[in-house]
Amino acid sequence: MTVPEPTPGEVVQATLHHTACTLDCPDSCSLEVKVRDGRVDKVRAAPPEVAHPLTSGFICSKVGRISRHLYGEDRLLYPARRTGPKGDGAFERISWEEALDLIVSRMTEARTAFGGESVLPLSYGGSNGLLTQDTADAILFRRFGASALARNVCAAPSTAAALGLYGKMAGVALEDYEHASLAIVWGANPSSTGIHLVPILRAARARGGRLVVVDPRRTPLAKQADLHLQPRPGTDLCLALALHRELFRRGGADLDFLAEHATGVEELRRRAEPWTFACAAEATGIPEADIARCHEWYSESSPAVIRCGWGVERNRNGGSAVAAILALPALAGKFKVRAGGYTMSNSGAFRNVGWREPSPGVRIVNMNHVGRVLTDPDAIQGPPVQVLFVYNANPLATLPNQELVRRGLAREDLFTVVFDQVTTDTARYADLVLPATTFLEHDDVAMGYGAMVLHDTKPVVPPVGEARSNLRVFGDLAQRLDLLRKGDPRSEAEWRQAVLGGERARRLAEGGQALPETGRRPIQFVDVFPHTADRRVHLCPPSLEAESARGLYAFHPEASGRRYPLALISPSVPQTVSSTFGQLRSGPVPLEMHPDDAAARGLKNGLKNGGRPRVRVFNGYGEVRCRMRLNPDLKPGVVLLPKGVWARSTESGTNACALAPDTLTDIGAGACFNDARVEVEALTD
Repeated sequence: MTVPEPTPGEVVQATLHHTACTLDCPDSCSLEVKVRDGRVDKVRAAPPEVAHPLTSGFICSKVGRISRHLYGEDRLLYPARRTGPKGDGAFERISWEEALDLIVSRMTEARTAFGGESVLPLSYGGSNGLLTQDTADAILFRRFGASALARNVCAAPSTAAALGLYGKMAGVALEDYEHASLAIVWGANPSSTGIHLVPILRAARARGGRLVVVDPRRTPLAKQADLHLQPRPGTDLCLALALHRELFRRGGADLDFLAEHATGVEELRRRAEPWTFACAAEATGIPEADIARCHEWYSESSPAVIRCGWGVERNRNGGSAVAAILALPALAGKFKVRAGGYTMSNSGAFRNVGWREPSPGVRIVNMNHVGRVLTDPDAIQGPPVQVLFVYNANPLATLPNQELVRRGLAREDLFTVVFDQVTTDTARYADLVLPATTFLEHDDVAMGYGAMVLHDTKPVVPPVGEARSNLRVFGDLAQRLDLLRKGDPRSEAEWRQAVLGGERARRLAEGGQALPETGRRPIQFVDVFPHTADRRVHLCPPSLEAESARGLYAFHPEASGRRYPLALISPSVPQTVSSTFGQLRSGPVPLEMHPDDAAARGLKNGLKNGGRPRVRVFNGYGEVRCRMRLNPDLKPGVVLLPKGVWARSTESGTNACALAPDTLTDIGAGACFNDARVEVEALTD
């Protein structure tokens, strides 16, 4: 669907607008948008006088070129109903009235025949603000009695670990990293997401600080680091416990701080005791001397800060690994100074925001098991899913066990609605598609989870085609189903008041931004404290201990890898936000492979025809057929397919999710993408 260009020769007026980005990135950039004749012309960083200081000066190339997303051929312009087989993407245009009537009819029929839980809303929504997620949609689906969704595909293990140890405590402000004597960036790649941390880390090094990067590949930031540790995927826990052991043994533990502020100290000591540097080196593949150097620098440095990313959690040991990493600053007494402590999500800088629609006590579906739930009646108790409502998500491109998800979406008896901005891979399997607005076309409130800021965002251009906002569509459906009550918010202004509270909404309206209630960038254990019941750090929380089958901090080694000896990782890349903007990729996406692993399989670049070799990447879950390119920055034994690849970018129409198990992490019931083990073989041209 192509949006028409302005008429040639037409007089075009340009205006400037200030807003903020809501996409799933820590930075929440302040933006200046140039609009010509009602269309986005250019997007750039807002000037310093109106920008949040963290993001002043530059923005990512994804958002800088967002007009290709708004006005590209894949943009959904109107509601449409399927006319051909599922997966073909054949649709006919219908009106919004017809579309809403059809949804209400199918939801009502499903509830009458099977009960409300036969309707499953499927969303993630990391790229949504406070108004477009868990507001009107929560009213609709919870009051209808639909199944609840556990959005555990990302951040669930890390959230569980952080809440168990510290409650929802704000971390070190990213701007304060400039003052760190040592910064450890662990399982994060700010060159792809959270880009404004990169110059801050450079400034810290220019002041004499050190940088350690923990990642199985040599990321752009790792190439600038003083020390790069490359663990095998799934072994970060071993490295963290080895650091704990030596902090206890060599006097690096701050016993006074622990006595005053922590519980579970001796239990943590006991669980870390087996992990000598030698044992950790054997498990992780990191040289013992490098582990010792990391320990030495961390023990002696102040301020020392750890930036823990979400790459750490994506394996069977993920929750325990995050907990062990976040416990390090407590054990070593790194708090109470600016730039000392840790950062994961800084959403804890803002308290009591959001709409809280009561849960009706319905069944909960883990989104990592959507493939199972849609294809196997015995995979879940209660009625089969008859209506699937997908919004703020592209499950076919992002959920594990991709081929099982595809089989579920292909069910003829399943009525699927996809409410999105563009024709995603998932939308091709829909019975009904609805056009959604982008963050430049609707009201919202953006809350940074790296940057400590709330932004009031207003639409800067009219919606393209017939696109509508989440608030409007879910509000209309709730009204048609007679689910709205007296006093429920209806307008965007009423939703702002309900989500933010009156005083915060007033401050946001006056200034366009709101900072944390502390009035400044907080220092951990000076301005902010754990939000646990006793305001102490729980190093071995009973809740996490009970959840983990083998106990918190227990390392689960991987099964023998003889048949599938290569570890597949699927990290974020600069071109996409998860799968958002995946339709804009040009050309095929290759598998990246270390030269040693390629040589062992007779694969190399530089074929006679000048191209890259075609390969089949496979395991028991599925396969991906694509090109291969050599990447010496990977750890040997590790191969890479980027996160969020669309079907059009590989020969087989599959991506890394086709190879990812739908097993769950030790705590938090999260996804284990980095537990994918594969083999690679050549395909003949």
